Amino acid sequence: MADTITSVTIPGTEETYEKSKKYTVYKVVVNRGGKSWFIFRRYNEFHRLNEALKKQHPEINIKLPGKKIFGNNFDPEFIRQRREGLDDFIRRMLNHPKVLEHPDVREFLLLDNPRNVSTDSDESTLDDTDNNADNNLINLGGTEKAQVRPGEFDFLKVIGKGSFGKVLLAKHKTEGRVYAIKVLQKQAIMKRNEVKHIMAERNVLLKNVKHPFLVGLHYSFQTPDKLYFVLDYVNGGELFFHLQRERCFSEQRARFYSAEIASALGYLHSLNIIYRDLKPENILLDAKGHVVLTDFGLCKENITATGTTGTFCGTPEYLAPEVIRKQQYDRSVDWWCLGAVLYEMMYGLPPFYSRDTAEMYDNILYKPLRLRTNISQAARSILDGLLQKERQNRLGAGEGDFIDIKTHPFFGSINWDELEARRISPPYNPNVTGHMDLKHFDPEFVREPVPGSVGKSLDPSAISASVQEADNAFMGFSYVPQDDFEF
Repeated sequence: MADTITSVTIPGTEETYEKSKKYTVYKVVVNRGGKSWFIFRRYNEFHRLNEALKKQHPEINIKLPGKKIFGNNFDPEFIRQRREGLDDFIRRMLNHPKVLEHPDVREFLLLDNPRNVSTDSDESTLDDTDNNADNNLINLGGTEKAQVRPGEFDFLKVIGKGSFGKVLLAKHKTEGRVYAIKVLQKQAIMKRNEVKHIMAERNVLLKNVKHPFLVGLHYSFQTPDKLYFVLDYVNGGELFFHLQRERCFSEQRARFYSAEIASALGYLHSLNIIYRDLKPENILLDAKGHVVLTDFGLCKENITATGTTGTFCGTPEYLAPEVIRKQQYDRSVDWWCLGAVLYEMMYGLPPFYSRDTAEMYDNILYKPLRLRTNISQAARSILDGLLQKERQNRLGAGEGDFIDIKTHPFFGSINWDELEARRISPPYNPNVTGHMDLKHFDPEFVREPVPGSVGKSLDPSAISASVQEADNAFMGFSYVPQDDFEF
C-alpha cells in the first residue's frame, strides 16, 4: 500500500559552500502521519530522482524546472522560480500513488527513516494545502512548530549578558509559561569563530533528558540574525552571587552543592561529554535552592572513558595543570574543577588564586596545596584527591569516575538516590516570591532596557550574503520537541 503524505512543501532555500564552490540547497518540508521533518536537497538530486522516475514510470509526465547553464544561477528571481517549480514537481509526483513505492522517492523523502515512520494506520487522502512555513524562521529540528518565533513571547527583563548576546526573562503569550531565553547574535559568533561552541551547547542541551541538576532546553530556533535558546527559568541566583555575598559556606552546605554538581558531571560523563567550564558563575540555584548547571558552550562531546582532547579552554582560576601545559587531557579535568569550586566554597577563594594570571598558572602547576584545619579530615581528604596535579593520581580518574567521587567518605552522609530525586532539603532557601522576584540577579542587568529587536525577525529580502552564510553555518540548530517524536 502506498504511503499517505499530507503535504510536502519547499518553503525556502539556503546558499552553502563545498570546497569553495557555491551552490543552492532547497529545503523540503515533509508532513506525514502527524509528523514533520526537513530535508535539504540540491537541484542535481531532484534531477537524478526525475531521471529514475522517467525510466520506471514513463507514463507519468512530470516536468522538472530547467537547468540554467549560462548566466547567474544564484539570481534571486531565478532561485524563486526554480523553488516554485520544484514545489510543483514534488506535489505532482505525490499525486501518483505508485511513485511513493519507488525506492529512490522513499530515500529522497526519508520515508523509511525510523524517526519518520507513521504510527497512524488510518488512510487519508493527499492534501495539497501549504503548511504556511514562516520563511523568517529556519527550523531544522526533528519537528516543525511554526508558532515558535520571537513574536510569540513577551520579553520582560534582562537577567544576564554574555559575549554574544543577552539572557532575558520571557513569557509565552498564549501558554503563559515563563522561560529564560538566551538570545545570541549570529554575526558576533561568526566573527569570533565560535560556531562550534554554540552548536556543542545545543547538542548537549538536547542530550539532557531531564537530569535534575542540569538546565533544560524547551526549544531552540533561529531568525536570519539571531539564535534563541528557550531554557528553564532559574531565579535563585548564581552560586557566584551567593559566595560574593557570604564569602564562604559551611561544610554541610558545600557538601550538598558539590554532591549535586558531581551528579550532573557524572551524568554528562556517562554521555561521553566533558563539561570543561565548571565555575560558580555557571552554577545556578533554583527557587528551592537546588543546583542547576548551565552554559554548555565549552563542552566536548564524544570523549569516552579512555578518550582525550587537547583544546586549551576554560576559566583561568579553575584550569587543571594538564590544560595549562597544553597536554592531552581527559574527563578528570572536571573533577579538578569540582575540587577548585569546593575549595572556594569552603575557603572563599579558588585554591591557587592570584590576581596575576601568570603567577596563578605557576601556582596551579607547582605550588603545593595548603589546607587549613578549619574543615573536617574527610573534606581535606577529598580536596587533596580532587586537586592532584597529575591527572592519573586524581580522585575520579580512570574507569571509576563518578563512582569514586560518590563513595568518598566526604559524601558518606549523602543518600544519592534521595539526592537525585530532589528529596533532600537544600541548606539554603532563596525565598523568591515569584518569577518577577529578581533580587538574586545582578541589578546592573535588570536595570537595562529590553532591546526591541529580540522580538522581531529581519525582512528576508534584506538579508546580506553574510547572514545567508550564517544561516548555513547554524544548520541543524533548531529543535522543537513533540510528544510522539523521539529524538
